[in-house]
Amino acid sequence: RALNSSGEILKVQPLPGTPNLLLLKAHMKGKPCEDHCILQHSNRICVITLAETHPILQNGRTIKSINYQISNGCSRLENKVSGKSKRGGQFLTDFAPLCRITCTDETEYTIYSCIRGRLLEVKENILETPNLLLEKPSTEGYIAVILPKFEESKSITENLLNRDEFENIVSKRSSAQSQPS
Repeated sequence: RALNSSGEILKVQPLPGTPNLLLLKAHMKGKPCEDHCILQHSNRICVITLAETHPILQNGRTIKSINYQISNGCSRLENKVSGKSKRGGQFLTDFAPLCRITCTDETEYTIYSCIRGRLLEVKENILETPNLLLEKPSTEGYIAVILPKFEESKSITENLLNRDEFENIVSKRSSAQSQPS
């Protein structure tokens, strides 16, 4: 469930052409509502997107900039993979930052990988067209593609939520927010 601009609860709809598994991470790094979405295909590849409940997608925000430069020596744009097994890609932990998104109100959000694995690609098109993140967050507006290690591909989902678990958390969150103080 998600909230619209009036605070009404919306039902999360399945995406057309969705991969085999939709997983969500609520409260990334303990930050309320900064939810991430992981779309996992049967071939283990995971696409990292913003969950539709993420603050960037709420309240009519506008994106000012997206930065894949994580630190002085680390840019996700410099990631290069080659060969069948995608050698050379940056290895990410589940809390590795992928990018930083700044909105026009100067609010900055760090988007994390959510899973351990090799970074296959980042979506460079969103640098020129940041509205893709707002208009099509689960398709053309994805953040990155990650390939978990084969032996870890089953265990990476243990700390993630399925759709029902996520909707339950969002429902509790919206109930708590609507309670008078």
